[in-house]
Amino acid sequence: MTFSNLKLIKPLVLALDKKGYSEPTPIQEQSIPHILSGKDIFGCAQTGTGKTAAFALPILQLLESKKDQSKPRTIKALVLAPTRELASQISDNFLAYGHNLGISHCTIFGGVSQLHQVTALKRGVDVLVATPGRLLDLINQGYIKLNHVEHFVLDEADRMLDMGFINDIKKVIAKLPTKRQTLFFSATATPSIMKLANTILHNPVSVSVTPFSSTASLITQTVYYVKKENKRLLLKHVINNGKIEHALVFTRTKRGADKVAKDLNSMGVSAEAIHGNKSQGARERALKGFKNRSIRILVATDIASRGIDVDKLSHVINYEIPEQAETYVHRIGRTGRAGEAGVAMSFCTSEEMTYLKDINKLIKKNIEVVSTHPFN
Repeated sequence: MTFSNLKLIKPLVLALDKKGYSEPTPIQEQSIPHILSGKDIFGCAQTGTGKTAAFALPILQLLESKKDQSKPRTIKALVLAPTRELASQISDNFLAYGHNLGISHCTIFGGVSQLHQVTALKRGVDVLVATPGRLLDLINQGYIKLNHVEHFVLDEADRMLDMGFINDIKKVIAKLPTKRQTLFFSATATPSIMKLANTILHNPVSVSVTPFSSTASLITQTVYYVKKENKRLLLKHVINNGKIEHALVFTRTKRGADKVAKDLNSMGVSAEAIHGNKSQGARERALKGFKNRSIRILVATDIASRGIDVDKLSHVINYEIPEQAETYVHRIGRTGRAGEAGVAMSFCTSEEMTYLKDINKLIKKNIEVVSTHPFN
C-alpha cells in the first residue's frame, strides 16, 4: 500500500516523499479514504500511530479541491488540541504536508502575546489549529468566526477531558455550523469519551488501531526498585553507565522537574525542564534544543509532554511512576516510534508500588525488574 493508492493528490505525495514517508500507517490507511468521502470519524489511537497525517492529509486535499481564489479566506478547518506543544506539532505537520499547496494556516494558544496570532487571522486563514482557552478568548474579542468551518477535528479528546476542557469544548461546538465533518480522536473509549463523541458525530466510521492497553512491541521496558533519596544517583548511574545520549525524563510535578534538571546540570549532564509554569518561549527553546541534541536530557511533566515528538528518541525514563496507568503508556510512547526500537526505564519506590501494579495490570504483563544496580 502506498499513499498514491489512497488517492492522495500528487502535491501531497511529493511532500510525503520529501519527509521520507513511503507507506501509510494502519490508521492512515483506514481513515484517509473515509475522510475524503466526507464521513465523520471516531478514531481510537495512541500517540505515535500517525493520526495527525491521517486527518491533515485528507483535509488539505478537500480544501484544495474547493479552493476559490476570488473569495476572501475564511476558517474552513478547525483542529482543537489540548496543549500548546501538540498544537505546534500539528501545525508543523500541516505546513510540511501542504508545502506544495496554497492553503494557509494559523496556530493559536495562550501563554504568549496574541498580537502575531491576531495579525495572521486578519490576513485570512483556511486551517486554524488552536487550544480551547485562547480560541474562546479570540472568539469573544471578535477576531474569530467559525460559521464557515467545514471540517472539525477534536484531537486527544481524552486528554481534553482530563484537563477539564469539557465546557470549553461544548462552547466551541455550539459556534460551529451543524452541517460539518467531525473527526474525533482519543487514546481511550471510556464512557465519558463515548458520551461526548455521540453528541457531536453523525453516523461515524470507527477506526481503532493499537488498543490503549498495549505498548509498542519494540520498546524494552524495565523497572528499578530504589529508595526515594537515591533516585538522583540512580538517574546519573543509568545515564552514564548506559551511555544514554538522549532521553526524556518524566516527573509528576513542576517543582520536581526543575529539581531533576538542576541536579543533572550539577552532575555535568546538560538538561532542561519543560512544564506549564515555563513561558512559551522557554518551552520552545528547550524543545528545540532537545530536538537538535544540544540538550541531552529533557525533563517534563505529563501536561507538557503532549506534542513532544522527537525522531529516534532512544530512551524514556520515569523518574516518578505516574498515578494513572494510562499515563505510563502515553509516556513511553514517546520512544519506539515509526518502527524504531526504544527503551523505557522506571524508578519505583515502595510508595509507588500500587501505581506499578496498576500499570502491569493495564499492559497485561509484569515489567522486567533490574536488580543489578548499586542503589537497591
